[in-house]
Amino acid sequence: MPEARSDPDPAPPSWSMDLRGTSTPALVEVRRWASRALARVDDAHLGDVLLVATELVTNAYDHGDGPLQVRMSHTPSSCRVRIEVDDSCPDHPVLATPSLERPGGRGMHIVAKLARTWGVREHPGGSKTVWAEVSCDGIDAVPCAAMAGS
Repeated sequence: MPEARSDPDPAPPSWSMDLRGTSTPALVEVRRWASRALARVDDAHLGDVLLVATELVTNAYDHGDGPLQVRMSHTPSSCRVRIEVDDSCPDHPVLATPSLERPGGRGMHIVAKLARTWGVREHPGGSKTVWAEVSCDGIDAVPCAAMAGS
């Protein structure tokens, strides 16, 4: 599902990390990498971004035969971070009904709650990209540090 860009910003800078052949302990490295790449993002906003990134990468480990790559981009003028995770499984994530009887089923609810929007982009050959955009325009929003310095 292509996404139409309507904002006047040029393409934001993006960062990527190859995750082929990794296991869940790599989540620590993903969080460290994202924290360094997004150093100009306010700590409160960064916490939401890291949680969404962790959930998307964890889903790729648990349901998508492992993540292939994670990418992030930051658009300071609208204070938005886009997270994308590629995996080789064609199945889309779902908002499952959480249950006390079984573990899991809460990750995409967390993503849906923290992200302004999220979706899936399918690729030829059965792979996909799951993406989410986290903004800091909520009721308790703190402006991005990048905005405060402009």
